[in-house]
Amino acid sequence: MSVLQGMVLGVLQGLTEFLPVSSSGHLALAEYFFGIETPGVTFEVLVHFGTALAVIWFFRRRVASILIAILGFLVRREYDAPEARLAFHLVVATIPAAIIGFLLEDVVGRFFGSPIVVSFLLLLTGCVLWLTKLFEEGVRVEERTKDAILIGIAQAAAILPGISRSGATISAGLALGMDRTKAAEFAFLLSIPVILGATVMSIGDAIAMRGELGVAAAAGTLAAFLSALPAIAILMKVVTVGRLHRFAYYCWAVGVLGIILSAKGGSF
Repeated sequence: MSVLQGMVLGVLQGLTEFLPVSSSGHLALAEYFFGIETPGVTFEVLVHFGTALAVIWFFRRRVASILIAILGFLVRREYDAPEARLAFHLVVATIPAAIIGFLLEDVVGRFFGSPIVVSFLLLLTGCVLWLTKLFEEGVRVEERTKDAILIGIAQAAAILPGISRSGATISAGLALGMDRTKAAEFAFLLSIPVILGATVMSIGDAIAMRGELGVAAAAGTLAAFLSALPAIAILMKVVTVGRLHRFAYYCWAVGVLGIILSAKGGSF
């Protein structure tokens, strides 16, 4: 994989990780149809790390307050603070994805090599997004433990390439009656522990990469970080005004295109 290809995939990752169109699905289809070879899941994890850094930077004040609340809990056992409860709920919501990711790692890896499966999952993502059009506007600005569990299950489903993580988690929050901005913020913050955890698990493989491949991965990670920042801002605005369902048409279009190309066995 060349440095230019790494940057292209990084930009693709950064834009599609938070726009609800499945970054993993786009990466899988791009790798298959454009013939770009990557070192398996390790590259995907590294560019995801770039997007995690973008979330941390975008919500840096909120992240800092959460860390302070965690420290306060560890030192003084103060759990009543809203930020401490949020930290607890983020941990709870992370558990389903951690379990599913560990148990189905091999299955997920095989799905990355199946563009037809990825394309059908993109169609499913489109259906989930379209359904948000039918949800009444929520008013709750604080998530409950039940909300965290259900949103965490939605995130676990998004381990499959083609299922949008941001789309699934935000849609779940909206379906549960959460305020639009709160649902989006919780979904973004929830991406941090999952992505950082996957990155830690892949550190050994990342260190083993040398030469041009390693440079390409580094370039892709930086590109993902820079392109993710505007994507986060755009989606926050889209969710706030209740237009999340409009991304369904894009997912359907890409899914249908992927199915057609898969049936022909062709590539670009």
